Order: sequence, then C-alpha cells, then structure tokens
Amino acid sequence: MKIGALTPLTYMFPFPELLSAIEVAGESPASLYQMFQNPSAQARPFVRWWWNGGRINEQEVIRELDLLKQQGISGVEINTIAFPSDNEAMGHEALSWLGEGWLDILQKTLRAAKERGITCDLIVGSGWPFGGEFLEKHEQIKIMALGTKRLSGGGQVKVKKSDLVNDLSFLKTYNGASIELFEARLSPVNMEVFQPGTKIDISQEDINVNVPAGDHILLYLVKLTGYAAVTHGAPGASGPVIDHYNKAAVQRFLDRMSDAITSKIGVMGDHIRSVFIDSLELRGSNWSEDLLAEFKKRRGYDVQSYLPYMLFKLNKESAYNGNHTEGGDDMVKFSPAVQNEIERVRYDFETTRLELFDERFLQTFIDWCKKNKVKSRVQAYGREYYTLESAMKLDIPECETWLRPDVGKEMPENTFRLGRGYRPVNKFAASAALLTNKRIVSCEEITNTSMVFNDTLEHIKITGDQSNLSGVTHSILHGFNYSPKEIPFPGWVRYGSYFNERNTWWPYLKTWIDYKARISQVFQASVAQSDIAILFASADLWSRVGLQYQQLPQIVQPEYANNIWEAIHQNGSACDYITERILAQSKFSNGQLHFGPRSYSTLMMVEMESIAPETAALLKQFAAAGGKVIFVGKDPVKTFGKLNHEPKDQKVSSDIKALKKSYPSQVISYPAPTEKIIDWYKTMQAKLQIPAYVKFDRPVQHVSQVHYKHPEADVFFISNSNLKEEHECIAEFNVPGKTAWIWDPETGQRYLYPTAGAKNKLKISLDPAQSVLIAFSKDTKGETYALRPVPGNNPIPLSGSWNVRLEQVYGTPRQLQMTELRDFKSDPELQKFSGTVYYEQQFNVGRPQDYRSIDLGEVHGITEVEINGQQLGMKWYGKHIYDVKKSLKPGPNTVKIKLTTTLGNYARSLKDNKVAMNWIKKQPIHSSGLVGPVKVC
Repeated sequence: MKIGALTPLTYMFPFPELLSAIEVAGESPASLYQMFQNPSAQARPFVRWWWNGGRINEQEVIRELDLLKQQGISGVEINTIAFPSDNEAMGHEALSWLGEGWLDILQKTLRAAKERGITCDLIVGSGWPFGGEFLEKHEQIKIMALGTKRLSGGGQVKVKKSDLVNDLSFLKTYNGASIELFEARLSPVNMEVFQPGTKIDISQEDINVNVPAGDHILLYLVKLTGYAAVTHGAPGASGPVIDHYNKAAVQRFLDRMSDAITSKIGVMGDHIRSVFIDSLELRGSNWSEDLLAEFKKRRGYDVQSYLPYMLFKLNKESAYNGNHTEGGDDMVKFSPAVQNEIERVRYDFETTRLELFDERFLQTFIDWCKKNKVKSRVQAYGREYYTLESAMKLDIPECETWLRPDVGKEMPENTFRLGRGYRPVNKFAASAALLTNKRIVSCEEITNTSMVFNDTLEHIKITGDQSNLSGVTHSILHGFNYSPKEIPFPGWVRYGSYFNERNTWWPYLKTWIDYKARISQVFQASVAQSDIAILFASADLWSRVGLQYQQLPQIVQPEYANNIWEAIHQNGSACDYITERILAQSKFSNGQLHFGPRSYSTLMMVEMESIAPETAALLKQFAAAGGKVIFVGKDPVKTFGKLNHEPKDQKVSSDIKALKKSYPSQVISYPAPTEKIIDWYKTMQAKLQIPAYVKFDRPVQHVSQVHYKHPEADVFFISNSNLKEEHECIAEFNVPGKTAWIWDPETGQRYLYPTAGAKNKLKISLDPAQSVLIAFSKDTKGETYALRPVPGNNPIPLSGSWNVRLEQVYGTPRQLQMTELRDFKSDPELQKFSGTVYYEQQFNVGRPQDYRSIDLGEVHGITEVEINGQQLGMKWYGKHIYDVKKSLKPGPNTVKIKLTTTLGNYARSLKDNKVAMNWIKKQPIHSSGLVGPVKVC
C-alpha cells in the first residue's frame, strides 16, 4: 500500500470485489400484482425468537413455530439470550450454548421449521457483542483510555500508579478484566506548537513527576483488557467480549461455533438462511496489540506521541458507548495550529481502526459465512464499520427501527430522534443495498423498551411504515419470546414489543402481518428510484470528534444532516448516500454519475470542508458530463490526514475555485438551511430545477413517499406518519401514459384511482396513520376505488345510554350502563381495565338512504362494528368510520361495537408481578375505550 500519496478516503476503493460481485437481477415474475396478492415467504416478516436462558424443549419449540405460522410469519432469527431477571424458570432446564442438549434442540427446531416452510436465521454467540468465558486473555476486548490530572509547579510531585489506574476503573465492567498503566506524559496547560510532552517513568508504584513552574497537565494512558462483558449472554456464551481487532480470535470463535453445529446438522447452509451479528456496542474499544505498528506501516509516521492528545477523555456517564468529553480544566488547551494537527492525526487513527476492523473482523466473518454456505446478515453500524462500504459487502445489510411514545407525533427540526421510528443508519443500509443491487434491506423492527404492553397496532403500523419510507424491504420483528404456555402472565419477557399470544391484539395481528408482507413483496420485486446522491462531511467529523455510532450518533455534523433525506422525499424526490470511495469508482456520462446499477443527475455535498485531492477532478468530470454539483453550506477548502497535507490543501482549494468558474451553471454553492428544512429543499428544488418523481402541492413533514419501478408498474408508497393530523393534497406524478391504481395491502385488492384531471394527477386524502400504495400501469379496466362516503346533512348523534359488557383479561365479565361515553383513563373504576368491551345501543332512522357512514369519533383500541346483525368490518388505525349504506333500515336500528384495548393498564395494576412491573412501572395510564361522539351521518 502506498503511503502518503492518498489518505484512506481516496486510495483505491478498499472493496474492489463489490463491483465484480454486483448481481444482475433476474427477470421478475409475470405479474407483480399476483405477487402482491400472495407474498412469498421471503417478503413476510420474520421474528427475533428469544431463546430465553436456553431453557428450551422440543415440544414448546414446535408449538411456537405453529403459532407463528398461523400468524403469517415465515421466519425466525434464533437468538439465545440470558434468562430475563425477575422471571421464574419453573423447573425448565437451562441448556448451554453449543452444548449437546442445545445442539439437539437446534437440530429438531431446524427440522420442524423446514417442515412448516419457516426460514431460520441464527445469531453468532449470544447477546451483544459476542464473546465467552472460554476466551484467552489476549483474545478479549481492549481499550486505551485517557486520564488527566492538573499539577502545579515547580518542584517534584509524587503520584501513585494505583491511583491513576483506579481513576479509570469505572470502565471495568467485567470482573475478570485486567488494567495497567501504559504511559504518562507531562504537558503545559497551553500548547502553541505541538510537543509530545515529557515522558514520565511509570515503572514504580510511586511515580515522581518533576513539574516546572506553572500549571501543567499529567496525561496518562491506561490499557484495559477484557473490561466489558457480553450483554445478556446466555449460559455457554457469557463472559468477556471478544477483541474484534484480533483476526485469529474471531476465526477461532466462529470455527468453534460452526464445528459444533455442523457436527450435529451437517452443512449449515442446508438448514440456515443466514448467520446474524447484532449491533456492536464495543464500549469504546479502540486498541489492538499491534495497532501502533500497523498505524506506522499504513500512515507513514509514528502515532504514539499523539495518543494522549488525540484520544478523548471518557466519563462514567458516557463510557458505555465510548462517547467523549470535550474541554475541562484538566485538559490541554491547543492553539488553532495544534488543534488542526491533532485532528488530522485523529482522522488517520480512526481510519486505521476502520481498516483493521474490516480486515480482521468483518471480512473474516463474511469468508466464514461463505465457507459454511450461509448468507451474512449484519447490523453494520457503530464506531467500527464504514458507514456504507461495510454494509455493501454483506449479503443482507440490516438496520433498526424503534417504536416509542413520540412516534406518530410532530417531527421536530434538526433531530433524528423525536417523531421518528427509523434510525439514521437505515438510509445508509438502504443505500448500500441499492448500490450493490440487493433487493433485501433487513430491519430489526418495532424495537421497543418504553411502550411494552401499551404498543397498539396503530403505533406499530406507523413505525413500520416509517421503516419502509427509509428504504427497508424486510422486517425482523423485535421480538417473540420463547415462553411456555404454563408460565404465568406475562410469561418470559426479554425485550421488545409484546408479540405474544396473550396480547389482546394478537387475534388481529395477522392483518398487519399481511399488510406488511404485501408492501415488502412489491419493494423486493422492484427497484427503488433515486436521482440524487448525497455526500456527507465524514472526514471532518472523524477528524473533530472521531467515529460516531450511526444508530444513535452522539454528534451529527451538520446538525440537520440526517433530516436532508426526509425533506427530499417529502418533496417528491429521492436520494441515496454515497462516499468519496464510491465516487472514485464511478463513471460519468449523459448528465449522470453511474455506480453499478445506480445513476444520479445531482450530487449534493453537505458542508464538506475536507475532500480528497482527487475528488475535485471527479467533480469536474461529472460537471463536464452535464451533472449538477451542489455545495451545501460550505465549499471544500482542504484535505484530511496529516502526511504532506499542505500542498494537498492548496490543490483542493484552487481546484474547487477553478471548477466553479469553469462550470458556473453546474457547480453551485447553496446556503445551508435556516428555515424549515422541508421548505428549504422545496425552494432549492425549484430554483435549481431538481426533478421530482411526484410533485405535491402542499408538502408537509408527516407525509412522505418512496418510488419503486418494476417492468409492469411505477409504484408509490405514500404515508402519513401522524396519529392526529389528516392531510389532503394534489399530487402530480411523473409517469406519463400510465393509469393510476390503488393497491390495498390489507386485502390484496386493487381499484382504479379517480384522477383529478390528467391521468397522472391525483387527489390524495390521508387520514391519520393512513398509507396508500399507488401503482401506475398500462392496465385500464377495473372497478373504480370508492372514496369515503360524503356525510349527510343531518347526522344522528348516538347520545343515549349504552349497554356495556366488559370482558377483563384474566377476570370475570360484567355488565354496566354508560349514560355517556368516556375515556377509561378518567374513570377510577375502569383505569385498570384491559380486554374487550362491547357497546350496544338502539337508534332510529327516518330515511336510510340519507346516511352513508357511522363515525365512532375518538377511539382508543381496535373496533369491529355490527348494525342490525350485519358485520361492517374492523378498524385498527386512523379514523374509525364504517360504511352503513347496506345495513340501515327505517325505524329502530341496533349498533354493536366491539372494542379491544391494550394490556397496559391491566399490567400496571399488577403491583406484585415483578415481570410486568419491570416494563410498565415508568409508563403512565393510557387512554382506553370508546370516547366518541358516535354519529350516523
């Protein structure tokens, strides 16, 4: 490898096999619509199957497989995990991971799953990150941590080695860890020109430090080995986390697993679709025994003297995720010149870690998967993976979508958290899949720790829809607990949404499963469209604050970075993420940037100060070919990395200026957003004439879209992510010559969509939580979609007394009269209720033909409605409005409403139930029941 000429973002594409490995998609089946009606097993949701504590047996495994099959779930991710605290084992034996008993049940599970047409995935090890007590000391996770101590001179100061070590012992969360002082240096408080400081002799317990006059900082490095344990490791796979930078250790762990399994079942790939690696939370791991030598070999200079200045100090609050603390009285203050030098070294250090991690961990895992004929499925995000290229190498890249109380509410500016279920990593994973022509973007979906027992199917739908908007095409539901039927309520609960047969909404779950499967099927069979490529200032971020944990990054640069894609899609366009390495392997022609199967007419570079010297030449090629380059907020002015950077900086600055001068209409500087980002992009879109797939006359933050193309149809998924707000707009689609159909994912039916003038102009009316799947095809004949009936002029309010029957879960049914409808939350006698409520009332109708619907008003639950013995259907999200045209009669009419609540308020009442209280104690009482007003209109 050539050192010095090109830093890691620009030397030859580190994953050349990606380009040769891009698969050519086969011909799609004859009818996309038939596939939509009957989704394949590959499109149906899977579940993460928590094998709690390894307390498994064949009979229960088969029962649960049958239970999942009945719900339309087609796959399981077998995930052996520690037995959850506060749960009662009730005599069920714990089987050790890879032990003979565990292997026997695994074999029987795989056989039973295959008989039922259920796909099996298998996690590496147990918990996260994986490891085990069988690891030798040199195979265990390592960190080099920085400590500082302010000293005043002049004279000699005595410091104890044990005190310095103990100051960082809070990082040691595993009892078997070892901790040692690596080195110490004395530095002035203020540094105008970089000096490595005075190295201190640390060979003795009593360290004597000669401190010159003035204030100084003692910087010391402490190395910890085996400091972190596997989170929720099951028997046989608990203990210290493995050193992911140790290739031999990784290989030995993986071989230990495959040797045991293949000796029992034969070739793994004959029974297992993929082997899975969960999100890596390496607690700041940044070290390998040969890192210093590898750094010098790869970067061309020695990094050791920079380490105490380049590393960030950890504190107790931030140590778990390896976050850093900036500033403070006990930190050295750098001049701008020194700060610049340190940041360039930090970039080189972080890049070296990325390379080692990729070569020694990820590639080792991928090769092992190929050897065992299984697909590699990885949540490739964290501080150790390349943001895109790591996911590009995998067979199945995976991301993560969370259900939380704020999902479905307002989506504030400059955040990736509030109002959003998807994580920033989702767009990276989706882009990686598209760049390598993969149709499956897997997602750990409906992850939930704050609404357990109170998660509604409506919340689940919104969260799942947001997941699809972010590019996901396959869902791995989080999660399904292995829990024998005889275990008292709520059973064994490890994590996640309560996908459980004891949940009140379990009988309705298949409706959402089928809905989700149909959407996934269309997306997997089609290709997501994008015309915009986005480059982020990764080098600047890594230089300033180091690698970020992309699922939940501590720092985002700029703060609106993760909201740009949202604004683009909300305004009818679409985008993918790329990197400079991908740009370097691209071709340019006919106004477009081409990489593998993807092409883009616009390249947006977001506040990138640092780029590779060669990138300017690539931008020139793109502009010369007719492409559009947009520098958002800042123009590039320098490069990154330490070695020989001065001439490279000058070249970048001069080349960008020349580029803008040569191509003023193609290379444009555009200001960063200062208004709402959706409005900012709308203005940019119009001013710079950026094309859109669909133009909304009234774009809003809570309505977004994705566009997929298939030989038979252009498909648009448009979703309202708000629980309360409706939205109506006129949408003009860029699909000339085709006819609009609405495909109903709940039923599998399709209808012609009424146009608003031109064939490609539609009126879109979205209720809260509603989505539409619109397909434009050459088909022209069919039944027309019935829009919601227009209410009559004289609505009939159902304001009289209601006969109510309450069927409490695990309780005795009871009857009562309600003179007025009310939220159970406001009634002390009903606050603890969870289960099924039956409401019944009679009302009179004069002329049935004057009425079109019954509107239940405010509803907290799933409803089914019957009028005069005729079933009107079921509503589990959005407005609960039912068509009554065929059910009303003159005179007396009887309406019966069945409402199913969540389990939360009941679970909250079980003060002596440790398992329920573990999840519900911090949750409030939730609204429940039929509030109304109910009216026939």
